[in-house]
Amino acid sequence: MTRENDTRFGRETMRKTTLSATFLATTMLAQPGFADEHLRIVEEPLELSIHFHWPRNQGYEEDYPVEQAAREMTGIHLVDATAGRNTPDHNEAMNLLLAQGDLPDIVGGNRIKDPVNQYGPQGAFLPLDELIEEHAPNIKALLDERPELRDAMASSDGKIYYVPYLPDGKFGRAWYIRQDWLDALGLERPDNVEELYQVLVAFRDQDPNGNGKKDEIPIFERQWEELIRFVTLWDGRSSGSDTYHDFYVDNGEVKHPYATEGYREGMKNLAKWYAEGLIDPEIFTRGSSAREYLLSENLGGLTHDWFASTSGYNAALAEKVPGFNFAPMLPPESVSGQRIEEHRRTPLKPDGWAISYANEHPVETIKYFDFWFTEEGRRLSNFGVEGVHYEMVDGEPVYTEEVLTSDQPVNSQMWEIGAQIPRGFYMDYAYEWQWTSDDAREGIELYEQNDLLIDQFLGVSFNEEEQAVYDKYWPSILTYMLERQQAWILGTGDVEADWGEYMAQLDKRGLSDVLEVMNSAYERQYES
Repeated sequence: MTRENDTRFGRETMRKTTLSATFLATTMLAQPGFADEHLRIVEEPLELSIHFHWPRNQGYEEDYPVEQAAREMTGIHLVDATAGRNTPDHNEAMNLLLAQGDLPDIVGGNRIKDPVNQYGPQGAFLPLDELIEEHAPNIKALLDERPELRDAMASSDGKIYYVPYLPDGKFGRAWYIRQDWLDALGLERPDNVEELYQVLVAFRDQDPNGNGKKDEIPIFERQWEELIRFVTLWDGRSSGSDTYHDFYVDNGEVKHPYATEGYREGMKNLAKWYAEGLIDPEIFTRGSSAREYLLSENLGGLTHDWFASTSGYNAALAEKVPGFNFAPMLPPESVSGQRIEEHRRTPLKPDGWAISYANEHPVETIKYFDFWFTEEGRRLSNFGVEGVHYEMVDGEPVYTEEVLTSDQPVNSQMWEIGAQIPRGFYMDYAYEWQWTSDDAREGIELYEQNDLLIDQFLGVSFNEEEQAVYDKYWPSILTYMLERQQAWILGTGDVEADWGEYMAQLDKRGLSDVLEVMNSAYERQYES
């Protein structure tokens, strides 16, 4: 860490001398009979300050029931010190925090991986490798079992600076089609790209909703980026993970999908489908209401969306749309006969938390991080508080009827109580399986039975020079890519005619430089 940075981040420690009356009252419960003693980390109550900025709440609430239960079990109380509570932008909040210099004990929340791995080697955050080895047996056991996670977590210097949120399960999104429309028209589910095209044309022309109008929308999406995943039907790619516009790895080389021949073919055909009225004409403007509106009005035919929430419309619309049946189907085979599902649950999110240089209790803090990977801590972070939000049935946590039958979605209920928020923890897919409908479960099992998954790119950690190259070129490159993407689909450009100039612009704007640093970082992080 340079002298300038040493001054910037300071070496003044943040004092934590005053415990709130609420905390003192709560920790009185953390005695034998209220919490297992093996989970208790400190004999005397300990406060740790935390920056925790995430999309659904710009701060860490000390009255979360999950936080209060963890406090009882461990003796550690997190006190909110979040910067940027007045902005929904986590990057802006992180920049504000770093500019302040004095960091709280813990820095966590949404997408902290890049800033933590960038400033960790400079001294802003503590390396966790030895702390995990000596004081976090549950985190250590998981990383020993799955070394690919350790590789993905590592910074450019090879050290670990944060503990991430680790999702569970494989499949998240799926292809959904109106089975009742297929039945009405006497059609089979499409098995390949040509059959899909014929079905979409039939949806457009043959009045499957039976209202005598040509008002059906064959393809719709809540997020327009999901439409770009259709390029896989022409052997293109739209990403290398569960995020949009991402890089991917092909035979050990990092590439970008929007600079490939398969993508060109895919975009050419999507533009054709849009011009033919097979794609929602408001695909770029309708937004998140598309699924709710088009299904409830019996207008939407096919989409690519989440299993659990999409299957829920079968019950929700049973009375309004008689015979309504929105069914998951396997991805159609591509022009070369490949059948892939590009979207999969990433095993590691860039969310989580880290220990700052100002933390005077790193051992206690890493033990606290490890608590969330114990059996008890994992249940707490996934299901809430036992006896309130779930009960143990045959050794497994089962949500109460009040949780499962609430008008509010289970995941929203969990966020409100401090469960399933992006702290460093290991998700349990059973949390989601319990409120997944039978239709969605059947779809997930269908996907499980087929070899659909592709290799996943978990990102890289740049050194300072690589980061400078990426920051210099990538934002404008991506902006240009997305501008051309939308123009081509809307018909204000021609993919074939524009492709040469498009590729020349990518080179001029520095794509080769970005790919060079991506591959340099990838080789260091995953292949050294």
